[in-house]
Amino acid sequence: MDVEALKQLGAALAIGFGTIGPGIGIGLIGAKAMEAMGRNPEASGTVQTNMILAIAFAESMGIFALVVALLLKFV
Repeated sequence: MDVEALKQLGAALAIGFGTIGPGIGIGLIGAKAMEAMGRNPEASGTVQTNMILAIAFAESMGIFALVVALLLKFV
């Protein structure tokens, strides 16, 4: 295998594996937030605010994986 092929493979693996965790995390956050809102509708504003903040933090890990994949691909 040449170096270019290995760079492409590394970039694909980095973005592939790097987004599995945030994807699962966002799904779990959303599911638990919906469960909490269903159990206590009065607190839905607070739950929704905290849910959006947690999703932003989880998504930032996916963005870091994207940056690493782009660095592997183009550098």
